[in-house]
Amino acid sequence: MAYWLFKSEPSTWSWDQQVAKGDSGEEWDGVRNYQARNFMRQMAVGDQGFFYHSQKEKAVVGIVEVIAESHPDSTTDDDRWECVDIKAVRALKSPVTLDQIKTDPRLEEMVLVKNSRLSVQPVTDQEWDVVLGLSDS
Repeated sequence: MAYWLFKSEPSTWSWDQQVAKGDSGEEWDGVRNYQARNFMRQMAVGDQGFFYHSQKEKAVVGIVEVIAESHPDSTTDDDRWECVDIKAVRALKSPVTLDQIKTDPRLEEMVLVKNSRLSVQPVTDQEWDVVLGLSDS
């Protein structure tokens, strides 16, 4: 299993909206960045990801699971753009803020720290464990 991070502006698509979709989940559509699209092409059903609220909150708030592999994005007729479907798994015990992530030396190489603008990004096994540990503290 691989780990990922999905960024969303809460005013556009929030954790609560993702949770409300239940087991049927939702397309992670509207991504118009080639690197982010290519990461989605690497995803497999069962992979998990952090759901990250950008803008004001800037925090990992939940865990999602990939429930459909890369397919054409239904929000465009342009066949260059693809997306995966995800469903909410659970909220984190406490959100993990970008400030917490940036100040933890174990996470200094995390893509979120190095390229914070990328909307879909990989997370290493170690980074996954550290962020989960920060949520429990």
